[in-house]
Amino acid sequence: MSPHSHELPHGAILVLGAGELGMAVLRHLAPRCQALARPLAVLVSPRSLQAPDSAQARRQAELRAMGVRLLPFDLQGGSEAALAALLQPFDTVLNCTGFVAGPGTQTRITGAVLAAGVRRYFPWQFGVDYDVVGTGSGQPVFDEQYAVRQQLRAQSATAWVIVSTGMFTSFLFEPLFCLVDFGGDVVRALGSWETRLTVTTPDDIGRLTSAIVLETPAIRDRVVYVAGDTLSYGRLAEIVEEVTGRPFRRELLTPERLAADLAGQPGDGMARYRIAFARGDGMWWDKENTYNAQRGIATVDVRTWLHAHGGLWHSRGTPPGA
Repeated sequence: MSPHSHELPHGAILVLGAGELGMAVLRHLAPRCQALARPLAVLVSPRSLQAPDSAQARRQAELRAMGVRLLPFDLQGGSEAALAALLQPFDTVLNCTGFVAGPGTQTRITGAVLAAGVRRYFPWQFGVDYDVVGTGSGQPVFDEQYAVRQQLRAQSATAWVIVSTGMFTSFLFEPLFCLVDFGGDVVRALGSWETRLTVTTPDDIGRLTSAIVLETPAIRDRVVYVAGDTLSYGRLAEIVEEVTGRPFRRELLTPERLAADLAGQPGDGMARYRIAFARGDGMWWDKENTYNAQRGIATVDVRTWLHAHGGLWHSRGTPPGA
């Protein structure tokens, strides 16, 4: 346990990043912070403020309307010391950046957070259980995520909370990930049909994370598990057939097949992800034991998500995201 008092300060909160997950967190956190009179800011790239594209301009207008302060900083070019200086006024930092600035981003940000003396930190760990995965999963990004946990546990000055969410629900249907092919009516399994995985929508992650941030007594120095759904690849195939009302051919991608695919294309990041998710361990947890289930908070499961995104599969040959 960290040496902080039982009541964390009710001071300023900073969210790093205004991408898909950052915006989901901010949309749920902003009204609650306003009600509590807690200042809320978001870190964005200077370029996005100076010359925003249309999507960035829309997000920035939405953020300002929610009362969120926009704070520019170049995560790729800025030094760790400069980032630490910028973080010092904030009591709580939520990291929603992903790996936008390349390898080493997360260990560098964590170093800046600790140097700044931030009182509580939510690292970019919105994914799988890196304690179980450990190192050597075949996905270098996972190795870095495990290293971040080691950084945080090696100190006691900054309280930390890790929110484990599994993959984004939509990623099940991402064409490049190759699990569900609506055009060809194929569902693929990684490793085995019994291998399981946990998925959560960004909106549910944002809603649950905002609740975790503001819960009293404060949550600290622990991993909090959330889930929209936990299912096997076999169950995924059944749900796809039940929702679409048509049969899908099933194709098993064995560990040997996945390893051969990566050997043929060693630079393919998705091939590395498929190998990692084929292992099963650390990629799932029982929904019944999650933060949302224990508090009776409803989340979107895979069946509900598919029904809400019927445009993906109503027309054959229309891939997800088209």
